[in-house]
Amino acid sequence: MSITNQQIAGHAFLRQMYDDSYFPDHVVDQGKAILLRLCERVEAEQPSDLESLYVLTQAATEEFNLLDREFVAAGSGIETVAREWICDEFCFVASAYGFTDADAEELASGRDW
Repeated sequence: MSITNQQIAGHAFLRQMYDDSYFPDHVVDQGKAILLRLCERVEAEQPSDLESLYVLTQAATEEFNLLDREFVAAGSGIETVAREWICDEFCFVASAYGFTDADAEELASGRDW
């Protein structure tokens, strides 16, 4: 499925992580893929309220929980600054789909990074 939301389609996900050599691009690519899958799910399922959106972002958060192991194996990790960047991306996605009042903590609740 291709993304139809123009804000999303034109967005450079995780740009800061790509710009920082501490984060291996091949692992950041996997994080970008998680975010794009989240967007595809939002477009396909069209959540009608925040609770429905949070179910989708929780699934993406779980994927990032697993991805942290890949970062660690590559000599990196989802630490403080990366945590903020990823959460910013979750907020961007929520806003781009009209959920401007989404709670940043709820979007990534369940994270262990």
